[in-house]
Amino acid sequence: MEATVYILRCADGSYYTGLTRQDVEARVWEHNNLPDEKSFTARRRPVSLVFTETYDRLLDAIAREKQIKGWSRRKKEALIAQDYEGLPALSRRSKVEDLRD
Repeated sequence: MEATVYILRCADGSYYTGLTRQDVEARVWEHNNLPDEKSFTARRRPVSLVFTETYDRLLDAIAREKQIKGWSRRKKEALIAQDYEGLPALSRRSKVEDLRD
């Protein structure tokens, strides 16, 4: 069963990373329109879709969503810009190693 990991840019400039098995455009519509005032995106509308990755296995998508949620804003922005070569330099581990040098 396919699952899509997605990143939304919120009206306040923050990012929301999520996972869906439904059509991603339908999920974005829900983020913008459903009356769940307790949700992260409900207080930051409108949101826009800025990144997607689709996986054949749900477990792979869950792992990727968790990974991205742990990333810094700069690293998420590099992913959104498809700067895959720049991602390793933005890892926290690389920054710690740079401080040691």
